[in-house]
Amino acid sequence: MTLLALGINHKTAPVALREKVAFTPDSLVEALASLRKVDGVDESVIVSTCNRTELYVNTQHESATALLEWLSNFHHVEVNEIANNSYVLAAEDAVKHIMRVASGLDSLILGEPQILGQVKQAFGDAKHSGMINTEFDKLFQHTFSVAKRVRSETEIGANAVSVAYAAVQLAKHIFAELPKRSVLLVGAGETIELVAQHLKEQGVSCLAVANRTISRAEALAETLDASVFTLSQVPEHLKDFDIVISSTASQLPLIGKGMVEKALKQRRNMPMFLVDLAVPRDIEAQVNELGDAYLYTVDDLQHIVQKNLQNREQAALEAEKLIEKQAGDYMIWKQSQQSIDLVRQYRQKGMEQRDDVVEKALAQLTEGKDAETVLSEMAYKLTNTLLHPTTLALREAAMHDDPALSRWLGQALSLSDTTSDIKK
Repeated sequence: MTLLALGINHKTAPVALREKVAFTPDSLVEALASLRKVDGVDESVIVSTCNRTELYVNTQHESATALLEWLSNFHHVEVNEIANNSYVLAAEDAVKHIMRVASGLDSLILGEPQILGQVKQAFGDAKHSGMINTEFDKLFQHTFSVAKRVRSETEIGANAVSVAYAAVQLAKHIFAELPKRSVLLVGAGETIELVAQHLKEQGVSCLAVANRTISRAEALAETLDASVFTLSQVPEHLKDFDIVISSTASQLPLIGKGMVEKALKQRRNMPMFLVDLAVPRDIEAQVNELGDAYLYTVDDLQHIVQKNLQNREQAALEAEKLIEKQAGDYMIWKQSQQSIDLVRQYRQKGMEQRDDVVEKALAQLTEGKDAETVLSEMAYKLTNTLLHPTTLALREAAMHDDPALSRWLGQALSLSDTTSDIKK
C-alpha cells in the first residue's frame, strides 16, 4: 500500500478553482462513500477548508491518476485544470506534508491554530464513515501529537501575525487583567468581528458595539452578548471604556482629541487604550498627545506583525526539524508493520506447503506404501518446496553481483552458523 496526498491550496490555485473543488459538510459524507469505490483505495481522509482541498489516500496504486479523475468527476471540473493546479506527494513526503499542514506551517497565515481542529474534524468524519483502518489511525494520531509538540516546543503561535490579533495582544500587555476590562468596538465589519473573536477568547465579557447601521451592530453584538449604540452616542459613553478599538469606512475621524480628553477627565485620568485599525483614520492623531491616552494605529501594529512574522519564521525552522524526525519515526513503524505482514505471509505459506506434503504422505501410507520410503520422499519434497524460493533469491543476488544482499541473505539464513556446526 502507498500513501498518496493529492491537493490544491492557496499557493497552487486561484480562489475560483479552490471554490469549485471544495467539499461542504453535507457533501463530505457522499464524497467519502464515493471515494471508497475507487479501485485500490483502502483508507482516505478529505481535508477541505477555504484555502485547501486535500485527499489523503492509502492505496494499492503508486499513481494519483485515479484520484485526479475521481475529483474531476465528483466536482464536474476538467481534469487538466485540476492537474495543472495541484500537487501529488507520496510516502514520506506525504507524511511530512500532513504534519506541516496540521502544525500550521503550510497555512496562509504561518502558524495559525485553526487548521489543526479542521484536520481533526476531517479525520473524525472519515473514521465515522468507515474509511480509517490501523495505518491511518496511527498516522493521524501521530500527526496530532506532532502538531501539539510544535505549538508547545516552539514559538510558532506565540506572536500575533494579524492586526486584529496584534491589537488584542497589545491590550493584554497594557492591562494585566484583560477579562476585567471594558471594551468598545467601533464598527461592525470583518476586522472588528475578528477583534471581537480574539477578545472573547481572552475572556473579555464587558463589550459594546457602536456602528452607523444599528442592525449590523446588533447582529454582531448578539454573538458577543454585548450592548449596542450608534456612532452619535459614542461621546456620551466613551468614559465607560478602558479599551477602544475602531475600524470603520468613515472618511473623517469619528473620535477627536477633545472627545477623548473629556472622557479622561470623567474617568479621573484612568488610562485609556485606543487602537485605530481604519484607513483613513477613525481617531485623530492628536489623541496621542494626551497623557493618559495610548493610541496605536494600523501602521504601528503592522510593524509588530512584521517583527512577529519573522519570529514565527524562525520558529518554523525548528518545527520543520521536529517534523522531519517524527515523519521518519512513522515510516520506520510502517516498514516494521510491512515486515510483520511479510513474515506472517511467509509462515502461512510454509505451513500450507507442509500440510500439502503431509497430506500426500498420509494418503500413500493409507494405500500401504512402505513407511520409510514415504517418510524419505516426504522429507525430500518438503525440503525442496521450502528451499526453492530461497535458492532462487541467492542465485539472483549472485548474478547481479550484489554482495550486500548476499551477505544479508546469508545472515538471515544463518549460513555462517551452519558452516561452523558442520566443521565441528
